Amino acid sequence: MTDHLGDVLRAHKAGEAVGVTSVCSAHPLVLAAAMRQAAADGTFLLVEATSNQVDQFGGYTGMRPADFRALVHRIAAEEGFPADAIVLGGDHLGPNTWQGEAEEPAMAKAEDLVRAYAAAGYTKLHLDCSMPLAGDSTPLADEVVAARAARLLAAAESAAPDPAAVRYVIGTEVPVPGGAHETIDALAPTPPGAARATLAAHRSAFEAAGAAAAWPRIMALVVQPGVEFDHLRVVDYDPSRTAGLQRVLDGEPDMVFEAHSTDYQLVEGLTALVDDHWAVLKVGPGLTFALREGLFALAAIEDQLVPEADRSRLLDVIEQRMLAEPATWRRYYEGTEDEQRIARRFSYSDRLRYSLPDPEIEAAVAALLANLTAAGIPEPLISQYLPEQYGRLRRGALTADPRELLLDRVRDALRPYSAACRAARR
Repeated sequence: MTDHLGDVLRAHKAGEAVGVTSVCSAHPLVLAAAMRQAAADGTFLLVEATSNQVDQFGGYTGMRPADFRALVHRIAAEEGFPADAIVLGGDHLGPNTWQGEAEEPAMAKAEDLVRAYAAAGYTKLHLDCSMPLAGDSTPLADEVVAARAARLLAAAESAAPDPAAVRYVIGTEVPVPGGAHETIDALAPTPPGAARATLAAHRSAFEAAGAAAAWPRIMALVVQPGVEFDHLRVVDYDPSRTAGLQRVLDGEPDMVFEAHSTDYQLVEGLTALVDDHWAVLKVGPGLTFALREGLFALAAIEDQLVPEADRSRLLDVIEQRMLAEPATWRRYYEGTEDEQRIARRFSYSDRLRYSLPDPEIEAAVAALLANLTAAGIPEPLISQYLPEQYGRLRRGALTADPRELLLDRVRDALRPYSAACRAARR
């Protein structure tokens, strides 16, 4: 069995400026697009399910870890992408979903969560106990976070079919899943001393738990490199602010940094992150943001080609379903009704992605693609609404099929990661 992740990690630690893109999405069209990008690059695909998307109870997608694994492999079969080129990971595995509960019930559920991922064959597990639970003093001490992470590691090791094949990610300064909830005014990178304290606390906790032998399989440390996004703004990476932090892992022969919330970074920033040892670049909302842009563009084309009575009314259906299910977005978006409407549709944090699995929205997407397939899309309309795809169409690299256009639009969000990770060189 090829050790895809290990190959990248060893090359990076040997001095090659290479990295890996971690695709954190459960949407079938995003997964298909990611497989096409990996195939074009000639590399493996790292796909991660996040704990609020996929858990032992179903998460917001309704899928358990084994279900998500089956989905990924089904799409791979449809796309002709080799199953042995897929690495599955679990992101933010811990008590995140149960923060309102006390430590013992929350951690018991978190242990079950990790066991479910490990038993389903996921081989990259992010152990995230950075969030306070009911009754905790805040901020959490590194020792508390590390001791809880050691519990989760033990749970994973007990459930994995081949524990030696599982790699782990740790950290105490972990960005929240899906981007910042609040407007960002300032964002400081993790101080080097704090990163070293995190390492020391975890090493000590693993030794105390009898898990010291797993330390070489701790593949990455999550720290804050100073990148994030909120609803309307992206904080770009500035290498000059992380000069000391970049050296923290020099003494760890098996470990790199993992960068969260890299969505919407420019290719220059992503490349600098890889050069500075953030060898794992995670992207999620930015991919469904690109999918939404593609869908909205196709809906605008539909307005030009299809009689009103026959249209999918995709934007109207999305708005109606989001208003009918405000729990998916209201706690993230403040402001006036107009500001909330704009955020629901266009925010960088893309809480619209929670609604995409809604049956009525899925039916509208299917109707949109069917309508445009039947109508045929003239080239000038592709130029108007999807100019990047128009260029590839003219060069013979793409067809006017609406699904193909949509998948290629998602790949636009992946191409900067491919370039930054030097995927084509492997």
